[in-house]
Amino acid sequence: MRLFSVAVLVCALAVFQKVNALDQKVVQVSNSTELRLAVRSAKPNTKILLKPGEYEGGLFFENIKGGGSCLQFSEAAYLEIHNLVLVGARYNGLNIDDGGSFDTPTHHIKLVGITVRDIGPQGNCDGIKLSGVTDFQVENCVIERWGDGGQGIDMVGCHNGTIANCILRFEDDKGQGIVAKGGSTNIRIVCCRLEHAGGRAIQLGGSTGLQFFRPPLQPGQSHAEARNLTVEGCTIIGSTGAIAFVGVENATVRFNTIYRPKRWAIRILQETREEGFIQCCNGVFTDNLIVFRSDEWAEGGVNIGPFTAPHTFTFARNWWFCIDKPEQSRPRLPAPEKDGVYGVDPKLRAPEEGDLTVLPDSPARKVGAHAYSPKDQDEKEQAAKEGKTCGLVLKRSSIC
Repeated sequence: MRLFSVAVLVCALAVFQKVNALDQKVVQVSNSTELRLAVRSAKPNTKILLKPGEYEGGLFFENIKGGGSCLQFSEAAYLEIHNLVLVGARYNGLNIDDGGSFDTPTHHIKLVGITVRDIGPQGNCDGIKLSGVTDFQVENCVIERWGDGGQGIDMVGCHNGTIANCILRFEDDKGQGIVAKGGSTNIRIVCCRLEHAGGRAIQLGGSTGLQFFRPPLQPGQSHAEARNLTVEGCTIIGSTGAIAFVGVENATVRFNTIYRPKRWAIRILQETREEGFIQCCNGVFTDNLIVFRSDEWAEGGVNIGPFTAPHTFTFARNWWFCIDKPEQSRPRLPAPEKDGVYGVDPKLRAPEEGDLTVLPDSPARKVGAHAYSPKDQDEKEQAAKEGKTCGLVLKRSSIC
């Protein structure tokens, strides 16, 4: 595998010693042998930089501690990272970016089985941060407790990616769970479970400084925080708002289960209002199961902000059930819903134990996360073939 200016921040094999920044030692490596030696020899305040070169797979590191962020990779290509545990970073747990060179994005990245927890805790600190990354997969990862102003998974200017089978846990009103913004396109969030994963469990779009959009904004063109995003087969428990459409165009949310959001099931917002940005529009919300309580329900479950186009949204076949007052199950949607169901008990299997599937005799068997079935398995397999994920593989390590 060839890496382009990949930077790994591995600071200290000792425990969080205070060392003057002027004493920092920088070690550059260009192959697997040099990398192994550098990691074994690292002292407090050591930075290891991976130069472009050929790195064999099968690398294994353990008990690496220290540093403001756990790991950072810049301008990388064909990179796999497996089964790392990243704990206690002051800033970001895992940071993968394009090095600020927007014309050469980091590409073909696969993250599998990563655990990130206890990041921050104050400020805009992310569990996994991806900036300027294309053709990527994040699978079977667990992110718990990130910065109170940060995100569990934050994507800025990312394209052609999948977040699948991940678990995120935090508190209902701190930060956000999964976010795609900054010009992000063609991203699928599939079969994830979000438990009290911030004020906005899944945010489609957002608010990004104009200089951080990837690709850069071009005068005379229409702009959006994100386009062509899909959320399907996910389970969302709690959070102030379950799904937030924020300056996004053409986002689809289908076959998800939303359980007891603390204020809203849906938010439609526009936070980036500079010239050339279109209003939040053309969202699709179908085949979802929404179960809530009346004392945790505001504005009919839907919050609509100014400078949006809520009338362009499509609603169909959603199942709405108010636990304590079934007669108040109908939401206040901004556009007519086709074939919606209101006030009929979906017969969840064991919600108090976290099991939000439905009983065999449930009338809601055809909606919600339990009803999701991938319709394009061939597409998924083809994406895996094209990923070429055969390069640097970091496995089974506890870092920071």
